[in-house]
Amino acid sequence: MTLTRDFKQTVMARAAREPRFREALLTEALDAFLTGDAVSGRAILRDLINATVGFEALAAQTQIAPKSLHRMLSPKGNPTTENFFAIVGVLQRDSHLRLRVSAAPAAIHAHAHSHS
Repeated sequence: MTLTRDFKQTVMARAAREPRFREALLTEALDAFLTGDAVSGRAILRDLINATVGFEALAAQTQIAPKSLHRMLSPKGNPTTENFFAIVGVLQRDSHLRLRVSAAPAAIHAHAHSHS
């Protein structure tokens, strides 16, 4: 499903004015990465950056060129771990958040195994 420009602008406007929404977007982006959906994770990070700190300020704070940041967070982008966490660090500081990772039990999938 392609998001319309109006929808993306609505998300960005809400992120710009609501701290809890920014928190939810950052959490959702990281959740997407952790579940293997890096394309969605990068898209959410792009929207969050555009709605908050902006790519120019992010570049200054991470010491990564704006063009490189755009490329890393493009649909086919692939930031290094160091760059990814530099970006997340700036977004946390900008949103006045401190994210923590916690473990939760995974869903158990029962598979029948035959031992013949």
